[in-house]
This record gives sequence, structure tokens and C-alpha cells, in this order.
Amino acid sequence: MAGVELRYGAASGQSEPPSRPLLIVGQLGHLQKLRWEEVSGKLLPQVTEEAWQMALGALNPNPTDNCPLYLTYASVAALPSRLSRHNSPSAATFLTRLVRSCLPGGVNRCIMMVCERSEVFASGCAIARAFPLFSRRSSASRRTDKRVVTVEFLLVGQNNGPIEEATLECLASAADGIRLAARIVDTPCNEMNTDTFLEEIKMVGNALGIVPTIIRGEELKDQGFGGIYGVGKAAVSPPALAVLSHSPEGATQTIAWVGKGIVYDTGGLSIKGKTTMPGMKRDCGGAAAILGAFKAAVKQGFKDNLHAVFCLAENAVGPSATRPDDIHQMYSGKTVEINNTDAEGRLVLADGVAYASKDLGADIILDMATLTGAQGICTGKHHAAVLCNTEEWEVACVKAGRSSGDLTHPLVYCPELHFSEFTSAVADMKNSVADRDNAQSSCAGLFIGAHIGFDWPGVWVHVDIASPVHSGERATGFGVAFLLALFGRASKDTMLNLVSPLGAGTDHTATSEGDGNSSKRRRLV
Repeated sequence: MAGVELRYGAASGQSEPPSRPLLIVGQLGHLQKLRWEEVSGKLLPQVTEEAWQMALGALNPNPTDNCPLYLTYASVAALPSRLSRHNSPSAATFLTRLVRSCLPGGVNRCIMMVCERSEVFASGCAIARAFPLFSRRSSASRRTDKRVVTVEFLLVGQNNGPIEEATLECLASAADGIRLAARIVDTPCNEMNTDTFLEEIKMVGNALGIVPTIIRGEELKDQGFGGIYGVGKAAVSPPALAVLSHSPEGATQTIAWVGKGIVYDTGGLSIKGKTTMPGMKRDCGGAAAILGAFKAAVKQGFKDNLHAVFCLAENAVGPSATRPDDIHQMYSGKTVEINNTDAEGRLVLADGVAYASKDLGADIILDMATLTGAQGICTGKHHAAVLCNTEEWEVACVKAGRSSGDLTHPLVYCPELHFSEFTSAVADMKNSVADRDNAQSSCAGLFIGAHIGFDWPGVWVHVDIASPVHSGERATGFGVAFLLALFGRASKDTMLNLVSPLGAGTDHTATSEGDGNSSKRRRLV
């Protein structure tokens, strides 16, 4: 699937399966609502109406099913008919799998997606995840033919008119962001080191007319970024804090997305084993998702101040590597005793969120990271774990996950019970818990939140994407669609407004828990 040009288009006219291989996919109930005239132009003469009806009758999704329509050139596939409340109505995870397994081969192919209008965004993003960009197979470098996949939508149910051009542009931007994030995560560290990641940030900045702010190497140490500097100082390519800032006229609030960009994680001196280290090229998944989402959000017209903060480092082993027992002073001013150099992501993010609060004046801070292996135990391989200081945003995150296909589920937020896990006799805190059986993923997130303060009056959201950042050996681009949906009300784009869980014009008080008397109001986006 690598190296495919993905296009989202309106109906592209008639074509026969041999000249344009075709996959028609949707829930069985939706497929059965189609009129033969809506699909016949891409199936005749090889597939008759009788054959089409027979294929639909043969489908028995459990949870999915597919049926060939004509040799290897045309297929129809059914998504699950029933979905639980913790899944996306779009069945996005299953859709990606079906596209990977059922789309016929060829250089010019078509996917006809049959769904309701409310599922268009999640479905379009799910299809994009099936087409990764990165490959170093020798056959890929020799390929000269241009491979194109066109995605068309047939809407059923209410509001089933044609797809607007603006919606197609939104889907193209989202898909571009998803595939960008997945490409960065798939690329190994001998290519995607901190130097290369900074070049990716600069390229996005150039495309949007933004010059990034970059603090790098010894400058980090001099300016007090003890977390980022301490993690990355042993690597050949120095660590960096990079910021892309979008500041439109008329902005009413400031939002900061902070991404963990560990381009490779050996574990440092608390080194990982030979079976747990492979795959650690993916430890930059949070920063990659934020880069892809920032590019798409700004391109689609983001109405508020938006800062993308990238905390980049390679957690390497060397003579200058951080040792257990070392104490770092963080950008927040707090001191941290290192008891586990393999708990490095929280150190770089702690500096990032403190910078977002102190220097960027953010009202809303969201950090995203492949933070803990325990996330997969807490919420599984498909749902990111979310930790929030406000109930409104916790609920909104779950809804945004369902509407975008990037599923999320809450973690326990209870710093008064859990933060004592980081108690240190010689510093403000340690960087790893005393008891690994006590809400590990929650505690890891709380470490980050501690560096803006649990009484901070703004909105803080922590998203741990350690497991859903990949599926098998391929990156998923997870997080891009979630961010676009969660902050959709801050966009000029109609589609993103449709999938956003945050009500238009709603005035909420979103003060931190434990600070109920605060008069400072933070409205939802």
C-alpha cells in the first residue's frame, strides 16, 4: 500500500472493473439501501444487478465479511452491523482492515464508501490509515508506475445529498496529516533523528508561512530546560524544543499542543532488553501526530491561537548520559531525582507544558505521547488513554474519539491519591513511581501535569497513545483525526464543526478540580 496517491473526489463517472478495480464498502444495512443505478456505472457489464443482489445476500458480517463481485477486480465488503458504545459508529478500525485486505490490486483503483454524513470524516480518515507512505523495499524504489486510489462517498440516511467540495478538501487535509504522522513514525532513527524531525517541522512551517522557534543543544541547558536536555544530551544529534505558532486576527483564546518526540528510546542507562527495544522508533508518535494535525488544522482555517510544541530528543546511551540518582532542574523550576532513565517521555513533556503555560500563555494545554506500556493494559490496543483536569473535557475527548475513529477512554484523575508515588527525599519528586501496580498510566500523566500545577486554572488534557500509535509493524497516524475533531469548533471548516463534541457558542466554566471557587472562566473551544 506504500507509495499510493490518495484522492477524495465526487462521482468520477462510469468505468468497468478491469480498467478500474473497485471496492464497495459499508455497513450491510447501508449497502442494502443503495439503488442499483448508484453503483451500476462502475460494475457493468461484468457485474449484473442479479449478481450484485446475490453478493449482498451472501454477506454475513461477523464482525466483517466480503464477497468478490468479478474475479479479482471488484469486491463488496460489509462492516459490523452492531457497535458498542465505546466504539466509533463509523467502525473505523474495521474499515482500515477491510481496505487493506479487500481492495483489489491495480494502478488506478476506486473505493466507494457507503455511510451516513456523520460518518464521512471518520471513514475518510480510516481509509487514509490503510495507505502508509514509508517503504525502503528495493522493489518500491524501482517502481515507476503512478498508483492512484480515488475515494468516493455514497451517502445514505438523512442529509444524503452530494458531498461538498469543501468536505473533500477537509478529508484530503486530514489524510495528508495522518499519512505524514505515520511516515515519521515508521521511519527509523538512522534517518529520522532530531535533525531530520526539525526539517519536517520546517517544511510544514514553510507550507503554512510560519517560521518555527527552535531552542537546541546547550541553549536548552542555558535556558533551564533540564528535562529535554537531560534526556537527549548523550545523542549525536542534539535535543531540541521547536514551536510552530499560528496567531490569527480575532483569536479569543490560546491553545497549545505539546508532543513527545523521542526519535529513539534505548531506555538510557536503565536500558531496554533485546525484545522490548525494537519498535522504539515509534516513541515520537505524539509529536508526529501533532505536526500532522497542526498542518491540517491551520490549512482548514483555525480561528484561535494555536501553538504546536515539539519536545525532541534521542534517549541514547553514552558517557554523558543521565544516570539514575542524577537530579535535574526542570523548566517549571521543580527538581526531579532520576530513578529510571527509561521514564524519559514525561521529562521532556514536563518542560514542554511548562513552556506552554509560562511563555505561550496557553489557556488550554494538550500533551500527546507514547508514554507508557501500561496504557495498552489500561485501555487496550485501540483506545488511547486520556487524563483530564476537567470532566467536560474528559467527556469531550471520548466523544471526539468516537466521531473521528481515533478512540479514547478516560484514566483515573486523582492526584491526591496517586502523586505520592513520586516522593523523593532529596528533590521535589522522582521521575518514576514507587509502586508499578498503582495506576501507572495515570501517575505518568500526573507527573507531567505537576509541572503546570494541579491548581492551574486552565484546561489540561494528557493523551497516551502508546498502543494505538501502531497496528502490527505499521504506524497508524493516530491522533491527527482526534485533534481535528476535538478542536473542530475552533475551525472555519464545516465538516470539523460537525464532528466536534464541543457545542457551538456554549459557555462553560472549565476550572480545575479542587479549584471550584476560581473566578477565571475557560470556555470550551
